Amino acid sequence: MKVIFLDNDGVICLASNWGSRYKKQKKFYTYENPRSLQSEVPVHLRFDNFDRKAIKILNEILTQTGAEIVVSSDWRLSASLEELGEYYKEQGIIKKPIALTLTLGLCNTPSNFVWSKDYDLEQCRSLEIKQFLEDHKEITHWVAVDDLDMSERFGDFTGNYQWGLKNFVLTPRSYEGIKQCGIKEKIKNFLK
Repeated sequence: MKVIFLDNDGVICLASNWGSRYKKQKKFYTYENPRSLQSEVPVHLRFDNFDRKAIKILNEILTQTGAEIVVSSDWRLSASLEELGEYYKEQGIIKKPIALTLTLGLCNTPSNFVWSKDYDLEQCRSLEIKQFLEDHKEITHWVAVDDLDMSERFGDFTGNYQWGLKNFVLTPRSYEGIKQCGIKEKIKNFLK
């Protein structure tokens, strides 16, 4: 099985889309319908919209490689797999995600792992992806796509656990994400 570990913000939900959920929510909340718990808000109002051109590129990658989506984005903390699947479909993505990565508290962290205050988000997400790979041996090809730099780190010469991912594509420009020149080809190369 081929898998794309997909972050949303900075990859398919670009900086120009950030805040669109607030515009949608403004129409939803009224005197008769006051603010409520996050889980009670319809899923299409919880999240910002995806970029149309980014969706087109993601759909091309999914079609050309046959890869499945596993959501590694923090969005997985605000919706179920089913809700995210419906949201992806509503936004125009041709495949619903098949799974969500576990949160760090449910992952095995090596005893010699050295945490860095500069890379704590990146370290957490890379460990969550590694746990998913460990739990799903049926995955033959994979790539993680994120705007957090989770590229492989080579340790500190003390034998401490190396972190980061070999099969990683960085989308460093939050206004371009997956649309950035060369990103599509890098993703497809990991899924050959």
